[in-house]
Amino acid sequence: MRLETMLRQRGIAYEKHNHSPTFTSQGLAQAKHVSGYEVAKPVVVKTTAGFTLCALPAPLHLDLDRVAELLHDKSVRLATEHEMRGLFDDCELGAEPPIGELFGMQTIMDESLRDDEYIVMQAGTHTEAIRLRREDWERICNPTVAPIARA
Repeated sequence: MRLETMLRQRGIAYEKHNHSPTFTSQGLAQAKHVSGYEVAKPVVVKTTAGFTLCALPAPLHLDLDRVAELLHDKSVRLATEHEMRGLFDDCELGAEPPIGELFGMQTIMDESLRDDEYIVMQAGTHTEAIRLRREDWERICNPTVAPIARA
């Protein structure tokens, strides 16, 4: 609900779709019949300063070394499941939308997400997705854009 409230308040056009339960970003791409490169997958990292949300295309993997270099922080690691539960209290675990601002975090976006006009993301549950223009998503997130993903 927090996501849709933000989108409405900022006048962002979006489509909300229900789908069969999916538990991975690639599964969401299959359920929505879109390329995995159009699905923005959130990966949360813990740094010495707190948590940062990284957004990358579903088929790719986060390169922790690149994130550490970008943030000038050698102690970057993936957030634990326990930490994630505390950060995303109104989302089902694993269905978080890739918008750090919603949860008090910075967003870092892999530059390859700019290859598509639209992005698809989980809307906080394993059965709901949001589709919106990538430019609108960037306006909401105000992300740092960098090459943080690898195959």
